[in-house]
Amino acid sequence: MTTTNGSSPLDVEIGALQGGSADLSQYAGKAVLVVNVASKCGLTPQYTALEKLHEQYAARGFAVLGVPCNQFLGQEPGSADEIAEFCSATYGVTFPMTEKVEVNGEGRHPLYDRLTGFADAEGHSGDIRWNFEKFLIGRDGGVVARFSPQTEPDSAEVVAAIEAQLA
Repeated sequence: MTTTNGSSPLDVEIGALQGGSADLSQYAGKAVLVVNVASKCGLTPQYTALEKLHEQYAARGFAVLGVPCNQFLGQEPGSADEIAEFCSATYGVTFPMTEKVEVNGEGRHPLYDRLTGFADAEGHSGDIRWNFEKFLIGRDGGVVARFSPQTEPDSAEVVAAIEAQLA
């Protein structure tokens, strides 16, 4: 399945958390779970399951990509260094992180322009609802699934979607 505008989210340029390019083209041919993250949110403990998924499936061509965003009640206020330190020290995060971006509104990053047109299982498309909304990009570069912020990363539905892309 392709994205709504026919272009892969992996074609977008976005910076890495601590400088340089995140080089999304390196994920071509892999399955990638893109998640807008925040350090001071009630859902922040999802970092644990995200890291576990990243470690469990990396050898099979899967990656988690964290995208810090401060648009939801200012729950990601830190600098790049503060975000990196928090994620590493608190949750042992090793998966890649992008620069902090906006996921909604006029300043929405082009990555999210390509993601938000895809609907989740309940039919929600459009704006990101909260921190930790998840998009699964398939090996073909198209969005194949969208999960609500409350859906745990290690839930049966997320794991099944990842497994289907790695089969």
